Amino acid sequence: MTSLAPVIPTSRRSLVGTSGVRRRTGIAYLFLAPFLALFTIFVVTPAIFGLWISVTDWSPYKDEQNFVGLKNYIDLVTPGSITFSDFWQSMGATGIFTVLSVPCLLIIPMLTAILLNNNIRGGSAFRAIFFAPYVLGVAVIGVIWKYLLDTQSGMLNHILGLIGLPDNIPWTVDVPWAWVSLVLVTVWWTLGFNAVILLAGLKSINPDLYEAASLDGAGVFRKFWSVTLPGLRPVMLFVSTTTILASANMFGQSYLLTKGGPANATRTAIMYISDQGLSQDNMAPAAAMSYILFAILAIISVINFRVQREKSG
Repeated sequence: MTSLAPVIPTSRRSLVGTSGVRRRTGIAYLFLAPFLALFTIFVVTPAIFGLWISVTDWSPYKDEQNFVGLKNYIDLVTPGSITFSDFWQSMGATGIFTVLSVPCLLIIPMLTAILLNNNIRGGSAFRAIFFAPYVLGVAVIGVIWKYLLDTQSGMLNHILGLIGLPDNIPWTVDVPWAWVSLVLVTVWWTLGFNAVILLAGLKSINPDLYEAASLDGAGVFRKFWSVTLPGLRPVMLFVSTTTILASANMFGQSYLLTKGGPANATRTAIMYISDQGLSQDNMAPAAAMSYILFAILAIISVINFRVQREKSG
C-alpha cells in the first residue's frame, strides 16, 4: 500500500530541526536570564572590580587610584613585608582548621547516614533532629556555644565537674582547646547537611548489589568498601569539595567564639582579609589576599576532582 504522507526533503527537515533546537535554546536562555543577570551583577562584576583593586593602591579616601601592577601580590610572598607574616599565619590557621574539621565532617555524617538508611524506627524524626542546627545562622550558633563553652560559667564545664572530670577547661581562650571547640561547634552545626546528602546517595544505590555481595559471602565492611563507597563516589565528590571550601572560608565561628585568639592562633584567612579590607581600609592588599586564597582553593578543588574521577575510573 502506497503511503500518502508528504515527503519532506532532507535539507528542509534539517532546517526544521535546527529551527526547533534554536527555539528551545532561546526559551532556555529566557528562563535563565534573571539568574544570569543577578549572577553578573553580584558575582562577576564584583570579581572583576576586586581584581582591578588588587593591582592598584585603591583607597576610599583617595580621589585617584594608581596602578601598581603585581606589587600587592609580591608583598604577600616577600618575607619582611608588612602583610607577609600575618597573612601566612592566618593561612596556616585556616589550614589547621580545614585539616581538623574536614575528616570529621565526612566520617561522622557518613556513619550517621548509614545508620539512618537502615529503616530504624523514627528515622524521619532523627533526620530532622540532625538537620535542625543547620538552619540556624552562625550568629545564633556562636552565641549559644559561647555561653556553653565559657570557662567560668559554661554549662559544659559544669557538667564535667558533676561527673568528676576537670571543670576549668579553657575551651575558647587557649590552644589546643580553642581548635577543639571550633571543630566541635562546626561539626554539630553542619553535619546534618552532609548526612542528608549522603543519605540520598545511599538511597540511590541498587539493593541488588548488596544481595549479590551477600551471596558472595561479603561481610559488612566488605560491602561498605566494594558497594557503598563506589556507589557514593559522585556524592562524595560534591560533599568533600563543598566541605573543604566551607572549612577554608570559616569566619563566624572563630570571630564569635575565640575572637581569633589566643594571640591570633585561630584567626583565619577570611578574618584577616576582612580586618584589613574593612577595618584597616587596606582594600588593595586585602583584594590580593582574597585572590591568592581563591587560587589555592581552586587548585585543591581541581586536584580533588581528578583524584575522585581516577578512583571512579
